[in-house]
Amino acid sequence: MALGVFIAFRILNTPDLTIDGSLVFGMSVCAVVTIAGYPILALFAGTLAGAVAGLITGLLQTKLKINAILSGILTMTGLYTINYMVLGGQSNLYLQSAVLNENNSPVYVSSSTIYKTFSERTAGLLGSDINTSVLVLTTLIVAVVATLLCVFFKTRPGMAIRATGDNEEMVRSSSINADASRILGIMISNALVALSGSLLCQQQRYADLNNGSGMLVVGLASVIIGQVLFGRRSVTLGVISAILGSMCYRIILQIAYKIDMPSYAVKLLSAVIVILALTLPLIKDGFSLLRQRRVARRGE
Repeated sequence: MALGVFIAFRILNTPDLTIDGSLVFGMSVCAVVTIAGYPILALFAGTLAGAVAGLITGLLQTKLKINAILSGILTMTGLYTINYMVLGGQSNLYLQSAVLNENNSPVYVSSSTIYKTFSERTAGLLGSDINTSVLVLTTLIVAVVATLLCVFFKTRPGMAIRATGDNEEMVRSSSINADASRILGIMISNALVALSGSLLCQQQRYADLNNGSGMLVVGLASVIIGQVLFGRRSVTLGVISAILGSMCYRIILQIAYKIDMPSYAVKLLSAVIVILALTLPLIKDGFSLLRQRRVARRGE
């Protein structure tokens, strides 16, 4: 999710508010396909669903000339109803299906997920702890996605997306289709967010209509923390810093939980983290300016 936010807000310089909706869209589609018995296909289906959401937002921005923020709000609002329909008219959907037992009575059986399959296949190597399997498999997926992103943004389409975010007018004057580049970038961003929703769905074994609430702030906090701590001198470093920033964000939350912070205060803490991360560069500049003045006074 942090990688998706990084692409939208840092590479494209577009405030895309579709993210809260596309995360739940990917989660909902993943849940339905997983229950049907295709957990691996469910990840691709969820990712594709996010790309479709990004396509709609991109078309609203480029073809209908609707403001970027308003485009995201419109798509996110429409996705609420679509997600509700995908979940079968209910607010949540558990990864389980009903089968008939020997007495012809319906019994709910837990659906297979990639984490469950991975845990069974690697039980001799990683042990039977499902949490270890979740950590290892998620790390592998993140590493693959990050590598693909770093390679993609060095290709011609990737460079066009980067150029569009830097200076769209220059891109248009260079006979590059800026609209196509912007749409592609927004699609990739929302596809990554939907992939995170799909992974979350299979990890927690249910999809919930309210899981996307406040996720944009979480993604922003991860990206900003990463860039403050590790910098963003290149796209590769930006991708790595987004991943490390998301890890730092989770560590901060776990520390907060250790001091018995109530769960309803998490969103407030996220907002405070974003504010602090945004003001850190100003604080650093203030300290450097103060040092320069002290040095100048000593020289006098």
